[in-house]
Amino acid sequence: QVQLVESGGGLVQAGGSLRLSCTASGFALNYYAIGWFRQAPGKERKGILCISNGVGGTYYADSVKGRFTISRDNARNTVYLQMNNLKPEDTGVYYCAADPDLSFVGHCPPLYEYWGQGTQVTVSS
Repeated sequence: QVQLVESGGGLVQAGGSLRLSCTASGFALNYYAIGWFRQAPGKERKGILCISNGVGGTYYADSVKGRFTISRDNARNTVYLQMNNLKPEDTGVYYCAADPDLSFVGHCPPLYEYWGQGTQVTVSS
């Protein structure tokens, strides 16, 4: 069964850090394009940090540059989103996504094949 499961969300004060995990089952994440998306209350889901397959590289939304990073642990079939210096505007539901073929440059399209269920991050001021 193909599945993505996020964890690590929670409540944190502004300036704090959280690390989200996205663990895959049924396929090997290291061969897939990876995306982290955020859906703020009342807003549409947007890509914030995405890794393309092929030559597209990594996309960072302006709002997270210098604060969020992505890493992989292939042995655990897991991708992490490290979030530092969190701000109240980072509040939302965070989703990870994976796709075997998606390639893009300069943006993060919500066209991934597999999606996790989401994990809530709340940043208090």
